[in-house]
Amino acid sequence: MLKDLRNQASRTLAQAADELQCAESKMSRIEAAQSGVRPLDLRVLLDFYGVTDEALRARLQDLARNGRERGWWSQYEGGDLNPHYADYIALEWDASDLYVVETSLIPGLLQTPAYTEAVIRLQSPHKVDDFDYVEEQVKVRGQRRQVFARSVPLRLWAIVTESVLRHRVGGPEVMREQLEALLSPANETNIQIQVLPATAPINSALYGPFGILAFPEPAETDVVYSDSLMSTVYYEQPDQVEFFTTLFRRLNSEALPVEESMARIRAAIQEMDSK
Repeated sequence: MLKDLRNQASRTLAQAADELQCAESKMSRIEAAQSGVRPLDLRVLLDFYGVTDEALRARLQDLARNGRERGWWSQYEGGDLNPHYADYIALEWDASDLYVVETSLIPGLLQTPAYTEAVIRLQSPHKVDDFDYVEEQVKVRGQRRQVFARSVPLRLWAIVTESVLRHRVGGPEVMREQLEALLSPANETNIQIQVLPATAPINSALYGPFGILAFPEPAETDVVYSDSLMSTVYYEQPDQVEFFTTLFRRLNSEALPVEESMARIRAAIQEMDSK
């Protein structure tokens, strides 16, 4: 956020360092989140950048004070929690909105424990006999849902391709429970689920799952992530974010409305029961 504010004010890193009367390397470490920033230094920088919005200044002061607090996910550090996954969880916790597109799986925040366990066992066959690993991964996935219990809950807009409803992850009983669980958030104002029909031509524009994380303050830029089996790639440049945002809008317009999406999920349950 400080880097974005500096750029908006057309100030260089060297100029900011001169204003703080510190080494340029110190400013670089602050902006790279490798070093904290003292409240006094923060006030000097905000004045230098011309930030007069009192709400934004208060938000930044709060972040500066609490930036070293450890999130709930830190209890798993040193275990089997992938550091990159921990980084994502931290972003998700700070986000105000999440726009996610899934092409193969139910979105993680909407998964049942049994479905999550089945996914972990399928994606990590070398860990299938490691009970502690599987249990920890399921627990972490469940704890991520705390974003819906915050004082200001995360707003989630999920689009899943119709093929996701047809997969039998974990077997019929696990899948049936998972599909029924998708019907529960239908009345939640902060959770919207849409199904992209298999007949929609825009399916050809999808190369895998992705999500867009938006944050509460205007100075915080959106972050896009794109998942693959081996890694997660982040995009933060404005043109990159705009590309994915435009794609999401197109998917949103071609996906079924929420009520019709719920009907399609119920139909998938009935279809499974009839076999």
